[in-house]
Amino acid sequence: MPRPATEPRTARAEADSAPCAPAWRAWMAGGLLVLGGALCASAEGQEDVTVSHGYTNFGDLKYPADMAHLDYVNPDAPKGGEISQWSQGSFDSFNRYTREGVVAALTGLMYESLLVSTADDPYGLYCYLCETLEYPDSRDWVIFNLRDDVTFSDGRPMTAEDVAFTFNLFMEQGIAEYRTVVEGFVEQVEVLDDHRIKFTFTEDAPRRDVIGFAGGTTVFSKSWFEETGARIDESTDTPFLGTGAYVLDSYETNERLIYARDTDHWGADHPLNVGQNNFDTIRVEYFADSATAFEAFKVGTYTFRTENSSKTWATGYDFPALDNGWMVTKELPDGSIGAAQSFVFNLDRPEWQDPRVREAVRLMFNFEWSNQTLFYGLYERVESFWQNTELQARGTPSEGELSLLRPLVDEGLLDPAILTDPAVIPPESRPERSTDRGNLRRASNLLDDAGWIVGDDGIRRKDGQTLSLTILQFSPAFDRIVNPFVENLSRLGVDAKLERVDSAQYVERRRTGDFDLVNHTLTQGFEPGIALKQWFHSSTADDSSRNLMRLRDPAIDRLIDHVIDAQTLDEMTTATHALDRALRAHGFWVPQWFKDVHTVAYYDMYDHPEDMPPFALGELSFWWYDADRAQELREDGAF
Repeated sequence: MPRPATEPRTARAEADSAPCAPAWRAWMAGGLLVLGGALCASAEGQEDVTVSHGYTNFGDLKYPADMAHLDYVNPDAPKGGEISQWSQGSFDSFNRYTREGVVAALTGLMYESLLVSTADDPYGLYCYLCETLEYPDSRDWVIFNLRDDVTFSDGRPMTAEDVAFTFNLFMEQGIAEYRTVVEGFVEQVEVLDDHRIKFTFTEDAPRRDVIGFAGGTTVFSKSWFEETGARIDESTDTPFLGTGAYVLDSYETNERLIYARDTDHWGADHPLNVGQNNFDTIRVEYFADSATAFEAFKVGTYTFRTENSSKTWATGYDFPALDNGWMVTKELPDGSIGAAQSFVFNLDRPEWQDPRVREAVRLMFNFEWSNQTLFYGLYERVESFWQNTELQARGTPSEGELSLLRPLVDEGLLDPAILTDPAVIPPESRPERSTDRGNLRRASNLLDDAGWIVGDDGIRRKDGQTLSLTILQFSPAFDRIVNPFVENLSRLGVDAKLERVDSAQYVERRRTGDFDLVNHTLTQGFEPGIALKQWFHSSTADDSSRNLMRLRDPAIDRLIDHVIDAQTLDEMTTATHALDRALRAHGFWVPQWFKDVHTVAYYDMYDHPEDMPPFALGELSFWWYDADRAQELREDGAF
């Protein structure tokens, strides 16, 4: 399904930062381990320069430079075997960086970046394709000292030229919403030598984001792009050349994909990879719908399933593979931010620009009845864009939040109620029946006030226009959830309908804004920053894979700037509370549901570490294959 693409002051002379390189060599050779990095003076004595194996804006890095492996992996995990999963719909492209076509699943396995994060350090970024990075206190620039052993999957070496080429490629051909946000962040990219590259940032670039921005770009091969003439703004049936641990082995369009572990992967022994990338092959089977996919899982067509249907989880896991002990079902803790799964309105359509009309629609989705009747009580209601974290706004605003919100209220950009009322939560409904009559009356009054009057045929109209609402879907699994919502809206006088289309149409219609309500998961991070503009800023509303609701709100834009400009954890938390509060008050969404566990089922030939990390399930990265158990399952006829 559609994915988004996801960063420096006047350039000083190269000599200003060059003396840090030999200082770093001595620091590493001498075994001096400084968690936050080493310091060396610039040639001009202008600023101290930090040299480190990683970067964090808040506190200390969790892992030191001489780490042997991540805490949550099994360093002795065996290599081998296959894990297989399923995907719904179809694919016609291997380019995940364009909005053309429908991208194949798991293409990210083939690519890597200079810096990486871990599943147990919410703020840390660690050198991966680099050995160290250097930056001054001002963060006006950063130098990455690249590893000299990194190769692309065909054996050609990766150099600083490839890094510079890739960065410029994204700035020239990257999707519009990405370039809209980051254009003007980088003043200069300099290749200092084959394995050193310097990014100099503009004065206006957000300092908390710049190093992660520069180090987070995927690295492609310059020579390969020049040889092939490939472009990242076009759909392609050939993957780009990457440095990743996996390569595309084979595929049958719209049926299956197989990725194979690169046996010559440059980073196989890298400390960040120890105990990871354990499967020889990763297979993806494609199905038109989840019901067919589940039947295929029962008979072993694929072997690992993350269950996202509450009905199936509650009632479907009763079949021979379980009775025979061939399969395992588990609930594993999920400490990540609760995904802000929701329906979102298309705010470019005039009828949804009135907050009274949006609230009336919101009142007609009965989560409590759905959870009790359809979801077997397995879910909780989404309330916040940072659900279940310290970043979630709760209760009435703090003094810090008020200092950010008052000026926006004084300028007439926010309702004064935001200063005194608790943070908005979704409407509550009675669970006894699908239609809550009290909410129906409230919604009816709202639409009456907004001028949408019920006619003799029971349909609401205003100035001769019918109040119509189409909920766009592609998965039949959502029919049982959407249809009661449609029935409630019809009782309200809304000409509502569910329209289910194939995955290619679904992608295109979301992209072009051809919908009234559509599913969207507004996934946020523990350190919100410049990426907020892709999700919520007016500048991305015209063409965005994240700002699907076409949100244009000057108050939201200003609050986003406060989050981006925050320099301390307390400042960032306060600003995020204010932003969360304003987003929720806007009401451009109908919040759905979440759960704080991973519900998984798999054939009993996989193992995972006993102490799982808080922020990832990691089945493709740090789980492993038990060859003996797999052989027993084959002999027993499990698949």
